[in-house]
Amino acid sequence: MDRFLNTFFNPDMMRTYAPDVIAGVWVTLTVAGAVIVAGVLGGLLLACLRTYGHRPLNVAIICFADIFRALPPLVVILLMYFGLPSAGIRLSGPMVLFIVLALTLAAFAEELFWAGFASIGKGQWEAGTATGLGFTQTLIHVALPQAVRLATPPLVNRVLAITKMTALGSVIGVSEILSAAQSAQAFSGSATPLSLAAIAYLVIFLPVVFIARWLEGLQDWKAN
Repeated sequence: MDRFLNTFFNPDMMRTYAPDVIAGVWVTLTVAGAVIVAGVLGGLLLACLRTYGHRPLNVAIICFADIFRALPPLVVILLMYFGLPSAGIRLSGPMVLFIVLALTLAAFAEELFWAGFASIGKGQWEAGTATGLGFTQTLIHVALPQAVRLATPPLVNRVLAITKMTALGSVIGVSEILSAAQSAQAFSGSATPLSLAAIAYLVIFLPVVFIARWLEGLQDWKAN
């Protein structure tokens, strides 16, 4: 047990490398926060545009969603970071990570919000227009609140899954939690920095897991 604790939870190593991991936490939180805002709002906007039934636009939205849901984010990250400079476009590691994860989240969010819109009965749309509301007003005041409520529980789970992918930034030099821990582990030869990274991820994402579970339970309770 002493050997295990000294390997994974060495107090001296923790004091030495905790500042580096904490610095990585702030990078992770910054990127994750930006990804959540851009991805969720982007997905909601695309789902709203899809309700207008403009065929060419809908085909483009569906293709975008299918492509980014099918492609592994790591592949897209490597293509953008190492491929775009050959075309004269250079983006920083954090920017590439943000763009790829935001687009991935937007693709999943669009499908979840669209499922919410699709579950709303045609009669509610007709009732909205019958009261004098235009299509856009009916969308905003009648359909949108219901679609958001229906999409929220699965969306929280998807947000959690995608924001954890900020760890992929370590492959392109983004100094997030995992990258900081790996550098510290390489210098120290100890697994303790990796244990610090695991603790940091738990502190950040475990509350989100509890929120997702609570929302799922609330949704099931309302359904019954």
